[in-house]
Amino acid sequence: MGSFDEKLPALWKKIGTHGIMTLSTCSENRVTSRPMSMVVIDGRFYCQTDQTYLKYRQILENPNVAVCHKNFSIEGTCQCIGNPLESKNDFFIHVFKKYFYGSYKAYSDLHNERLLEIIPTLIYSWNYKLTKPYMEYFDLVNFTYHREEK
Repeated sequence: MGSFDEKLPALWKKIGTHGIMTLSTCSENRVTSRPMSMVVIDGRFYCQTDQTYLKYRQILENPNVAVCHKNFSIEGTCQCIGNPLESKNDFFIHVFKKYFYGSYKAYSDLHNERLLEIIPTLIYSWNYKLTKPYMEYFDLVNFTYHREEK
């Protein structure tokens, strides 16, 4: 089957460097989801949003989030790491501008705009070998991988 360390590079390659990904947040028994322009840098997911939006308030109350991208479900914790244009966030702006120039130009310099960092704790996906389904699980907290035939 392969170990966690052997399988992890292929996982990140499949996830890719960027995409429109669905972010789900929850607080006060209300779950919401919305598409976000996200980039993946060093195993973390980044997006920006306005601090007056519901998703931002939900993250402040409950940092546990989920992201859906392609056939991947990604669970993790989210935190605000400042304004996108702060010099400490140049690593993000460089990549975000490359893939989402329109969003960068329209939103990054707004006063209320905030940069969100999602640290994944669990990534799993449905896959098929020929016509037989299976699931792969990557536990990024305990550094374990397992595959489950369906």
